[in-house]
Amino acid sequence: MTAALAVVVVPLTTDHAEEVVAIYQAGVDEGNATFETTAPTWEQFDAARLPEHRFAALDGSGRVLGWVAATRVSDRCAYAGVVEHSVYVHPEARGRGVASALLEALVASTEAAGIWTIQSGIFPENAASLAVHAPAGFRVVGTRERIGRHHGVWRDTVLVERRSPRID
Repeated sequence: MTAALAVVVVPLTTDHAEEVVAIYQAGVDEGNATFETTAPTWEQFDAARLPEHRFAALDGSGRVLGWVAATRVSDRCAYAGVVEHSVYVHPEARGRGVASALLEALVASTEAAGIWTIQSGIFPENAASLAVHAPAGFRVVGTRERIGRHHGVWRDTVLVERRSPRID
């Protein structure tokens, strides 16, 4: 992958499955992206994420550079406008604005759907993820200390959220 290639954001579909799962696994392998120890299968990924709020960033040849997807936080009606998201970028595509473009697409789709809050839990060690979320309108809500074990070690997460200024 070269830095000269343009980034195009498109709806994430089954056509992107293999590359999406591989990028997810790369994040798992790096150790600071998720509590998961292995990426889900495409079928698991597809079933768990909202189809209207998932996007892939592609280079000029159609290769997937990264993805963003959202899930419901709760089935309770009070939380109908709240989603949790994940954004992953291929290691060789980082630093090119891929995550920013994906977050922009996610914000646009969620606001169009009346979703008022997008949230995520990010490991504090994942400085790049925290840094890309701030300019996208996310704020740090707080740190959830020892929220879960990862490879036998208690880990914290930083809870970030973006509240839509358009939804009243």
